[in-house]
Amino acid sequence: MKNFSSHSPLQNPQPSTTPLNPETGRGGEEKEEDQKARCEWDFNLSAVISSSDAGSTPSDAIGVVEFNQNDSFLATGGIARKIRIYSLEKSLESCQKVETGVKFLDHAAACEFYICTPAKLSSIKWKPGSGSRVIGSGDYDGVVMEYDLEKRVPVFERDEHGGRRVWSMDYSHWDPTIGASGSDDGTMQMWDPRCDGGKCLAVVQPNRVARSPVCCVEFNPFGRPLVAVGCADRRIYGYDVRNLENPVLLLDGHQQAVTYTKFLDSRTIVSSAIDGCLMMWDTEDQRPIRTYRGHVNTRRFVGLSVWRNGGLLSCGSENNQVFVYDKRWGEPIWVRGFAPAVQPRSEPGFVSGVCWRQAGDERCMLVAGGSDGVLQVFEGERKSCS
Repeated sequence: MKNFSSHSPLQNPQPSTTPLNPETGRGGEEKEEDQKARCEWDFNLSAVISSSDAGSTPSDAIGVVEFNQNDSFLATGGIARKIRIYSLEKSLESCQKVETGVKFLDHAAACEFYICTPAKLSSIKWKPGSGSRVIGSGDYDGVVMEYDLEKRVPVFERDEHGGRRVWSMDYSHWDPTIGASGSDDGTMQMWDPRCDGGKCLAVVQPNRVARSPVCCVEFNPFGRPLVAVGCADRRIYGYDVRNLENPVLLLDGHQQAVTYTKFLDSRTIVSSAIDGCLMMWDTEDQRPIRTYRGHVNTRRFVGLSVWRNGGLLSCGSENNQVFVYDKRWGEPIWVRGFAPAVQPRSEPGFVSGVCWRQAGDERCMLVAGGSDGVLQVFEGERKSCS
């Protein structure tokens, strides 16, 4: 499972120098609204997808959950060395519904098909422009691969990180599509999957002194030629893909390694770190807008997803709960715990991956995966105004 163990190079990153107001996360200049966080949504657990095997094991752990571009398919990856593909409509329709309204299904029945991978997976991404036919992955052996989901075979492989774990990979959202991957080797590499062997377009080392591991990479999906890179040195670097020599922005405010970055809109980034908080940033001013606290995150990747239409954020937690934040308030608006594992485990369970379905305005769907290999599907509906 993706985590920061005692021997990880991420345990002693460089100290941050940006002073923050602990209440607002705005550098001490602006005050957050004097308004308590409120939930304007009714959330309910609608489906549970688990294994019928007697008890779950750490090898079932789900590390990443991703909807495709039109929100019709769901892909998961993790320790099991499998990319599982679920048809959202078919999976939910075939569930057995009980009196509580929750639908239960076994992975074998819910999964359309799966592809075995040579190593544990840390990241998966649907390739834009492929009609949901191609999915990419980054793994613990430092390899980036692409799979043709119709033929169910690998069609591309890139092994240029020296065998060091790839924590994250992503694709650009323009044509031609290029890819980027971040690794324990301290680099973000940009490459062209159309070329044999994935021709390297650029190698970026954000922290040239400490060579801090790169934990997350994401292209701006709104058309701007910007790629965000989160590192173990607690900082987020932004690069113009047309000139990668030096970063065009630097976001400094987290107290520990940055594990995820997500674009909420064309100029706003939400980040997560193992300091137990999320932060929202204005990339134009390069200043924090708000800090979100409540979940537990001190050593693991617990997932981060943003629902842009509704302005909601979600992450997992090391206390085995799913957290939802409204972007307007720093406290969670909704928390739901996962059921404890059936059999005793060497470590307590935790929620390890989350993903919002981007469709809709008044209704939403959040899928969360756990370290026990269980998927839970939550549906939300905006409360009516009285």
